[in-house]
Amino acid sequence: MEKTVKIKEVKPVTHDVKQFIVEKPDGYKFTPGHATEVSINTEKWKNEKRPFTFTSLNEDDYLEFTIKIYPDHDGVTEQLGKLKSGDELIVRDTWGAIEYKGPGYIIAGGAGITPYIAMLRELKKKNKLDGIKLFYSNKSDKDIILKEELDTMLGKNATYVITDQKDTNFTNAYINEDFLKKHIENFNEKFYVCGPPKMTEEIGDILEKLGADPDAVTLDDQ
Repeated sequence: MEKTVKIKEVKPVTHDVKQFIVEKPDGYKFTPGHATEVSINTEKWKNEKRPFTFTSLNEDDYLEFTIKIYPDHDGVTEQLGKLKSGDELIVRDTWGAIEYKGPGYIIAGGAGITPYIAMLRELKKKNKLDGIKLFYSNKSDKDIILKEELDTMLGKNATYVITDQKDTNFTNAYINEDFLKKHIENFNEKFYVCGPPKMTEEIGDILEKLGADPDAVTLDDQ
């Protein structure tokens, strides 16, 4: 399935992240946390498919994608950064590993937060955010995506971890074995992990080593 949709609005989120509000095809449905392959509807780029997660809710009458732009990569995200309302994207069938399976810990790195945005928004709407804790790692304070909304949803249950900025306003650390032992009391919880491939794999290994049930750990990389 391929559907061509017009961009309705492009909004800046951080210095290198943009939100794209686009038309929603009739009958189009997805699970919060899932993604679709997106391409730009121009002759040169329409066959260049990239996976992006929905950050809108299923019942919204539009689709929203929150995308990190890499202007120096000479690729799809660089081109996405140039788009404006009226330009067109192509969306396809939906798929994904991440979906809500109960309260627990979300561990995200950088753009790895995006699969959880829709999931958290859905839980907020249903008043079911109790028991959700977030550890969200970025290189610097300015890289944190949708911090105000995350704070509103999770309050003190959102912990921001900054790796490369010594004068951060948040926790200057890496999410490694020592960090997880210090901050997690019970490894019998559910864990949702998404970030760069190396980070995701390492955290998955650490969680298993510390006693987490592999069946209770959902891993996905960005």
